[in-house]
Amino acid sequence: MNTVIRFSILVSISLLLFSCGSATKESGDGGLNSVTTEVAPSGYSGLKVPVSLTTLKPTAFSHYFVATGELESVDEAFISAEVAGLIVDIYVKDGDKVKRDQVLAKLNTDVIESNILEVQSQLELAETIFAKQKTLWEQNIGSERQYLEVKNNFEGLQNRLATLKAQYDLHLIKSPINGVVEEVFMQKGEMASPGMRFMYVVNIEQLLVKAQVSEAYLAVIKKGDEVLVSFPSLPGVSFQRKISRTGNVINKQNRTFTVEIELDNPDWKLKPNMIANIEINDYFKADALVVPSILIRKDLNGSYLYVAVDKNGEKTAQKQYVETGRSFKDETEILKGLSLNSVVITNGYNNVSDGAVLKVIAN
Repeated sequence: MNTVIRFSILVSISLLLFSCGSATKESGDGGLNSVTTEVAPSGYSGLKVPVSLTTLKPTAFSHYFVATGELESVDEAFISAEVAGLIVDIYVKDGDKVKRDQVLAKLNTDVIESNILEVQSQLELAETIFAKQKTLWEQNIGSERQYLEVKNNFEGLQNRLATLKAQYDLHLIKSPINGVVEEVFMQKGEMASPGMRFMYVVNIEQLLVKAQVSEAYLAVIKKGDEVLVSFPSLPGVSFQRKISRTGNVINKQNRTFTVEIELDNPDWKLKPNMIANIEINDYFKADALVVPSILIRKDLNGSYLYVAVDKNGEKTAQKQYVETGRSFKDETEILKGLSLNSVVITNGYNNVSDGAVLKVIAN
């Protein structure tokens, strides 16, 4: 019985040792094979990344900021009657062009016209009498009192006629400016009175762009600076103009000052109260180093881009950290990190990494 037990134990130990030895050998082979597979071959693989290169040259660079303003008419007038009266005639309608001092409407002048006719008749007689009395006076005929009475009567009637004509003129509603009738508020047969709006006349051939600009730009904006004026509602319409005035007071509420630009509008395309965008230059450098903004990336160490350098006879990509300045539209100024004649990767930059060998396909 003991012999059988010993034999069984020996067989079990043998099987166990055989299994362990086989497992150890298999594990060792697998480990070697895996190490051999994971280790990358050293040295250049022969693949080159196709890129385009640009050599940096000094160029003029400008930065602009955009201020939003509104169009205003230089001349506009809400017209009202100077005296109270019944409206008997309106000579214009909405949209009519008018000139300065043109009669737009008339109030009732029947009483004044009658008085004018009466005074004119009296004045004709007084003028005749005065002329005869003056002739006699010059011939030393008649008294001085008679001459002075006739002269005073004649001049008094002249003054009265002038007063009546002035009163008549007040009943004629005239345009104070050249422009267009935007709206007639009253109708024939209604009563007009001073201070009551009768018409709105506006000159749209001369307009003004007025914008409020942050006081931060006070040092870089002055009268005479050129700006570009454009309009969101009129794509493609823009004007290069000079600033005609800058405000002298800072608004306490929003810390801004006023900028004005005058515009001619002969074809009437522009309308008062339209929104206008003003591009104002606040920075210029004649010899800046400028790159497309899309080339610049960022990581934890800062902003960088890729440049091409010669290494072992090959063009090689190099990660170059830079200090950037201002950006405008799709360009950015480089302040530090690049120099004159630095070669920047402009096409294919997404496919390169630091140390990649390059194949230049275009410059």
